[in-house]
Amino acid sequence: MDLNLLVALDALLREGSVARAAQRLQLSPPAMSRTLTRIRKSLGDPVFVRAGHGLVPTPRALALREKVRALVEDATALLSPDTPRSPRDMVRTLSIRVNDGVIPGLGVELVKRVREEAPGLTLRFVAEGEEDVSALRDGDVDLDIGVQGALGPEIRTQRLYVDAYAVLVGTKTPLARGRLTLERFAHAEHVVVSRRGKIRTAMDVLLEQHGLRRRVTVVVPNGLAAAALVAQTGALTVVPLVFASAVTKLMPVRPRAVPLALDAIFIAQAWHPRFDHEPAHVWLRRTVKELASPPQGPLSARTAAPPATARAGRSSVPPE
Repeated sequence: MDLNLLVALDALLREGSVARAAQRLQLSPPAMSRTLTRIRKSLGDPVFVRAGHGLVPTPRALALREKVRALVEDATALLSPDTPRSPRDMVRTLSIRVNDGVIPGLGVELVKRVREEAPGLTLRFVAEGEEDVSALRDGDVDLDIGVQGALGPEIRTQRLYVDAYAVLVGTKTPLARGRLTLERFAHAEHVVVSRRGKIRTAMDVLLEQHGLRRRVTVVVPNGLAAAALVAQTGALTVVPLVFASAVTKLMPVRPRAVPLALDAIFIAQAWHPRFDHEPAHVWLRRTVKELASPPQGPLSARTAAPPATARAGRSSVPPE
């Protein structure tokens, strides 16, 4: 018996009348009568017999009533949109691929919001790697937050904010005081952030264009490690301004303006379209968009008018 016949049988057993069952299913009485004929043929049982002016179910129909009702309710739940009543009803794990620089700011605020509004969600932050679209396409990553390159036409993206670069120095080091000229910047000890372990980066090319060279003393895989180092040494590092502002709450560091014209950083979130309407994903993307804040303060002025070389989705001259 197909699902449509089960639904019709359930309506007949609930209503005890062809006319009322037809009304319940928004069918005409003749159509409901034809459906009853198909049900009788499928079951090999009259299902209903006349008693006075109405119909009464046969013993076989009475025996099937609860089972049919349960099957129809299960099928309805299975085929209905999975829409929890509120974020508090959502229970699942969401994998978010982010640069470590996102965690101290946006990541912390997102965790707070999850605790307040969707405590059944578990956030799994995944470090950036060499893979791009494959993790989104294969479902290994639910959401990708960061600088987005060419991800393919099937991947959805949404701009979150435009960031800038900043020099991060320890608050108690000499670099925190006085004017940070280009020469002083170049002659300082540099901590380079490179997850691939590169010592020479685009920053070296920019400095050479000004006839300067820098001394790289340490290469670390992430911004938090760089911040910890510059907080206790006389070195500096170049990191996104949003990260620099957030990490000042965790360590004795302060951001300073980069004495070079650097391209803006376009931060976006990306996801696969199969999650366009999935409730937990919709809530996550909406919340990320709401919490994602552009850099604030005097160092952020340049983000309002990024260099002409900056393109949406990718910073053309990343410093590290």
